[in-house]
Amino acid sequence: MPVAPLSQKEIEDRLAELPGWSLDGNRITRSYRLGSHFAAAAMVVHVARVQEELDHHSDLTLGYRTVSLAVHTHSVGGAVTELDFALARRVEELAPVHGAS
Repeated sequence: MPVAPLSQKEIEDRLAELPGWSLDGNRITRSYRLGSHFAAAAMVVHVARVQEELDHHSDLTLGYRTVSLAVHTHSVGGAVTELDFALARRVEELAPVHGAS
């Protein structure tokens, strides 16, 4: 399925449906706080599995009790596409399982 960059309005509309996510340059980003480093590491593994399922990968950063994502689509010059929002929605669905806020 070919992907196309989203317009600024389309990005804003989709971000309104994803509290905690924001536009940072040409990427959508979100950071989560977790109860422990182990919980954060488990969430990273879970996100990595989802990224493999979608064949769409983010910059994923593990910190002490934190997980951060920065997402854009390389195949369209690093712009934000619907693929990025599909990944963000999936991460939002799995975050509560890990106690992420």
